[in-house]
Amino acid sequence: MGDPDLLEVLAEEGEKVNKHIDYSFQMSESLSSRETSFLINEETMFQKNQQSKDSIFFRDGIRQIDFVLSYVDDVKKDAELKAERRKEFETNLRKTGLELEIEDKRDSEDGRTYFVKIHAPWEVLVTYAEVLGIKMPIKESDIPRPKHTPISYVLGPVRLPLSVKYPHPEYFTAQFSRHRQELFLIEDQATFFPSSSRNRIVYYILSRCPFGIEDGKKRFGIERLLNSNTYSSAYPLHDGQYWKPSEPPNPTNERYTLHQNWARFSYFYKEQPLDLIKNYYGEKIGIYFVFLGFYTEMLFFAAVVGLACFIYGLLSMEHNTSSTEICDPEIGGQMIMCPLCDQVCDYWRLNSTCLASKFSHLFDNESTVFFAIFMGIWVTLFLEFWKQRQARLEYEWDLVDFEEEQQQLQLRPEFEAMCKHRKLNAVTKEMEPYMPLYTRIPWYFLSGATVTLWCDPGGCLIELTTQLTIIMTGKQIFGNIKEAIYPLALNWWRRRKARTNSEKLYSRWEQDHDLESFGPLGLFYEYLETVTQFGFVTLFVASFPLAPLLALINNIVEIRVDAWKLTTQYRRTVASKAHSIGVWQDILYGMAVLSVATNAFIVAFTSDIIPRLVYYYAYSTNATQPMTGYVNNSLSVFLIADFPNHTAPSEKRDFITCRYRDYRYPPDDENKYFHNMQFWHVLAAKMTFIIVMEHVVFLVKFLLAWMIPDVPKDVVERIKREKLMTIKILHDFELNKLKENLGINSNEFAKHVMIEENKAQLAKSTL
Repeated sequence: MGDPDLLEVLAEEGEKVNKHIDYSFQMSESLSSRETSFLINEETMFQKNQQSKDSIFFRDGIRQIDFVLSYVDDVKKDAELKAERRKEFETNLRKTGLELEIEDKRDSEDGRTYFVKIHAPWEVLVTYAEVLGIKMPIKESDIPRPKHTPISYVLGPVRLPLSVKYPHPEYFTAQFSRHRQELFLIEDQATFFPSSSRNRIVYYILSRCPFGIEDGKKRFGIERLLNSNTYSSAYPLHDGQYWKPSEPPNPTNERYTLHQNWARFSYFYKEQPLDLIKNYYGEKIGIYFVFLGFYTEMLFFAAVVGLACFIYGLLSMEHNTSSTEICDPEIGGQMIMCPLCDQVCDYWRLNSTCLASKFSHLFDNESTVFFAIFMGIWVTLFLEFWKQRQARLEYEWDLVDFEEEQQQLQLRPEFEAMCKHRKLNAVTKEMEPYMPLYTRIPWYFLSGATVTLWCDPGGCLIELTTQLTIIMTGKQIFGNIKEAIYPLALNWWRRRKARTNSEKLYSRWEQDHDLESFGPLGLFYEYLETVTQFGFVTLFVASFPLAPLLALINNIVEIRVDAWKLTTQYRRTVASKAHSIGVWQDILYGMAVLSVATNAFIVAFTSDIIPRLVYYYAYSTNATQPMTGYVNNSLSVFLIADFPNHTAPSEKRDFITCRYRDYRYPPDDENKYFHNMQFWHVLAAKMTFIIVMEHVVFLVKFLLAWMIPDVPKDVVERIKREKLMTIKILHDFELNKLKENLGINSNEFAKHVMIEENKAQLAKSTL
């Protein structure tokens, strides 16, 4: 922020935007005086105690509250500075055309807080809707929604009512233009722009509005004022109470609809009202819940296969030859094992691990290899189908051209201020903020290190299985409980402190003020939690086939916990657009590739599968029961007398050797304690398995990625159809407007157009 040239550029850009409102600067002074007299008149005609506590309007009951700022009197030494900032900031907000209404602290519930209510009139909305490139409906779509497949009727119980699933009809849309307002389906100016678009527009103005010059630099933006405690909070209002529908004149309470059909735990088996979530919270939060829901659906298939592998291990546990030999008093009971540590640890008999060997077989059996390969294919299918789902979502939510047309308008003011470099956009031919690669490399390394240094698995399979069991059960359960109780407790305490004057009206803006703020990093932590779980499910799943099942159960609960939090415990977030899950998708792809290697190494080096296969095919001497004698074969012999000084247990024993897990020559061999030939055979088999498994899985992954298109064919056709219809509607509108302006006879005009079209066609055919 220390670059004066940058601030100059930002100031110029702010002036460009504000020039879209021609009337605002010329009328700012008269507007301010008119508003003052209007507020005085309102006080005489309207008493606050007659206002509904759920009202989302100014005192006149007509102008809707689009945003609320709050602050308290500051008795510290910088109180005057903060007051001056607020005065300048609010004056500049009025200059942009926004209308403000201030609630005195004497009327607030706690007797301390001032509230500044903000309303965006029609002229401001249409101007900034054009600036932000917001798409609005021009005609109801004639493209039918996707038809129900036979499986849709089977899934009937999980479906939501159509009025909830599709709260609004589908429309052909175009970027709004205030000069072509008659093109759009404007039935009522008060309801044409949804509340999410209104608060997005107001926040765009708030984040770029200047509040003074300090230290020779122009300061701007509500975020800076919040960080300096000039204002204590800034938030859009919820539609109303979540437990009851709204009453006239308030608009439809979508918060109540969301709570009834989405945020209740009794609806855990129902699909999510994704369009309603998008309409209320914006595309950025909406796409998170689409991703979480899709990931949960795909986990169902992995959970079924993982559960089948676990059941196979359970059914085959009693017939496992290794466990039988270990538990046999005549075999495992006669094998004396070497101490596990120096001096303190004693010798022990192999059959003491009987129960552990049976438990290990649940997760370390023939199905382990199959499940590792299956999950390598599953993760590929998940990512490829997610790309398709994301492409379909871009079409359904009108985000197809979002990146190209609107991304620069979504730049955060903080990012603009932080970027000291600018470069020419090859498309728009305008200078735009730019962060060079060398400034981003440290962040890439930090992110990469965070992912790379995750879960150092234990030395053997059962230890890794135990760790994953704890993580996938205890940690996830604790996380969900914490997510639910933490905001609930904070909000309860905040309301208790605020409710000091019960005879005063506990207004809509005060109720939302006492809720927890979702914060700019709220969605980041939700994604982080989900992606971390995805890492455990994919990177180490060969050691714990039940991981997808536990993740599935957790996510079913997680969806409802997140929905309940957003609907009941958090202030409404500012609606913002996004057309994908962003950089998280790159992280998922990295994990998918890495998971093939990690699972191959887990099976090879922490599982007992490969040594058993080597013994079965190369060293077994029993034709009828090939695995008989495997336990004895896998244990080497150590002479107790060869223990170094002060390492063996102090008590004398009546045996002279003990056994340990390895493939080494015995004490009486000339190469004693060196690795024997079987060790090298097993190691070669492990490396061969890793190479073969990686190549097979990667081949299948690339084939699937090549076969599955990123954008479904029907979506491509729908996009083409919608673009064609939009162009046709715009063409007809401009044609009719031109006819009206020129006053040309319709027949003559049609004849003239036909002649011109024939000329163009002739020229094209000649070329």
